[in-house]
Amino acid sequence: MTLVNTEIKPFNATAFHNGEFVDVSDADTKGKWSVFFFYPADFTFVCPTELGDMADNYEEFKKLGVEIYSVSTDTHFTHKAWHETSDTIGKIQYPMLGDPSGEITRNFEVMRPAGLADRGTFLVDPDGVVQFEEVTAEGIGRNAAEVLRKIKAAQYVRAHPGEVCPAKWEEGSDTLAPSLDLVGKI
Repeated sequence: MTLVNTEIKPFNATAFHNGEFVDVSDADTKGKWSVFFFYPADFTFVCPTELGDMADNYEEFKKLGVEIYSVSTDTHFTHKAWHETSDTIGKIQYPMLGDPSGEITRNFEVMRPAGLADRGTFLVDPDGVVQFEEVTAEGIGRNAAEVLRKIKAAQYVRAHPGEVCPAKWEEGSDTLAPSLDLVGKI
């Protein structure tokens, strides 16, 4: 099963964001692009490298009008403690959603039987529809640059109906306009 082309389910959560606890819901994502970045747990090994990479590239995400929501089944209190004790996590400026009930993690279908999230990345468009999803195994860290490339492709396709982005597409590269004339010529 895939969540691509499906609308995200309603949720409510408390996040640690900019030194405060804030309420976040699916309504906060409407009208803008969002990345939901699930990871297994705070105070682990691969997770801080991924979250740090997203933090290092946060300004690029913001330039594209994208908000990042990191999500684990830890509480917002744990996120605060991790933020205050880790130099890598301390640079995070995006909301860190606590999901101790597992509601959001189950909504995105990345809950493990042990109650932890898989490494799942989801791009949600301004209509609340999933445009991209990727789930990796425990030991495989993700790359913010690749997430940014896919966001640019999704935004391009949304802004240019009738065009598609081929493999390895980078911003400014040629796109394709699917038609009978292209069949068998690529």
